[in-house]
Amino acid sequence: AVTGSSGPGISLKIEALGLAVITELPVVLINVQRAGPATGIPTRSEQADLLQAMYGRHGEAPLCILAASSPDTAFYMAYEAARIATKFMTPVVLMTEGYINYTFGPWRLPDTSKLADFEFHFVQPEETKSYHPYRRNEIGSREWAIPGTQGLRHRVGGLERDLETGSVSNDGDNHEKMVRLREQKICNIVKDIPQLKVHGPKQGKLLVLGWGSTEGAIQEAVRNCNSRGETVSSAHLYYLNPFPENLGKVLDSFETILIPEINNGQLATLIRSRFLKKVIGLNRMNAEPIKVHEIESAIARCLLGEELTSERI
Repeated sequence: AVTGSSGPGISLKIEALGLAVITELPVVLINVQRAGPATGIPTRSEQADLLQAMYGRHGEAPLCILAASSPDTAFYMAYEAARIATKFMTPVVLMTEGYINYTFGPWRLPDTSKLADFEFHFVQPEETKSYHPYRRNEIGSREWAIPGTQGLRHRVGGLERDLETGSVSNDGDNHEKMVRLREQKICNIVKDIPQLKVHGPKQGKLLVLGWGSTEGAIQEAVRNCNSRGETVSSAHLYYLNPFPENLGKVLDSFETILIPEINNGQLATLIRSRFLKKVIGLNRMNAEPIKVHEIESAIARCLLGEELTSERI
């Protein structure tokens, strides 16, 4: 199932996301971020829903988070979201932005034969005797039966399930096992996604790290700086939970990490807490895109060794 919304519409879908986590069903939610909270500025763009996507559910309810950076990457990341959802039997949140929705540009139609295959298996009627709704394969994905298949009826709902039988369970030890299995399944996705690509030197003084619609401005700012002889690298995150497997190694290869965001520093908060790195946030909260010259100015100050903390522009 795929659905999309923005602002308060996303808040209304949070309960269903939690239900999809515990039932372990493939759901894709497309979040077109806009300036909030509440109705906010509904025609303006922002990147302020990342922490909501990461933590905005009660209970331990991890899920996969992807992000598009442009109209063309929106196609590929939507396909990837559906692929991961069906392969790992999990809800996936695809983050995009009003700014991306308002932009357009030419892009080459994809060769569908080169797109990654959808890997999933529906339990067949002849497998009735061995069917177990919460039996897991090597990546932690549970078995999937088409509703109404003769002999494969089972309960689906928001109550915790027994690991062995699939029946409703209030047992605390079983609950802990199920929580950890659902968490591990999301962790296993890291083996199924690409490594983070660094543009420029693979180590050095400064890495500009971004996500979402800031990609174009970051790349142009870094190119301009490199053309003036300044050494700076960039990287862009399309996978936000789990992060790419090599992200920690990439961050350790640079003295300082600069993260431009159209929010109050949400990715910077995640990077600091997960990797304990020196991170400088370049934050904009006026519902406007970050400009190339603003990123260039921040890069220049970092390279000069100025003691910068996260700042708003």
